[in-house]
Amino acid sequence: MGEISIKINIADRVYPLRVNTEEEEVIRHAAKLINEKIKELQDNYAVRDKQDLLSMCVLQYATGMIKAERNAQQHEEGLEEKVHELDQLLTDFFKK
Repeated sequence: MGEISIKINIADRVYPLRVNTEEEEVIRHAAKLINEKIKELQDNYAVRDKQDLLSMCVLQYATGMIKAERNAQQHEEGLEEKVHELDQLLTDFFKK
């Protein structure tokens, strides 16, 4: 497709970006989620400094990402084991 210029607002700051057209929706959605999380943190905690709110937001998203990666890795390992078992069953079956 190509690149386009967009402006993303995060924590009351505007960031001009050049992104692939396919990525625009995802980037805008990510910025929206970040701003919603910042608002939630600001409403629930006595923190007003944007840097602190951004840091807390990043920590929550990074923690979530790490958990998701570990979960995916565990599922992948389980799937690999099941495929190996199936392969062994088929090998044994066709040897007869």
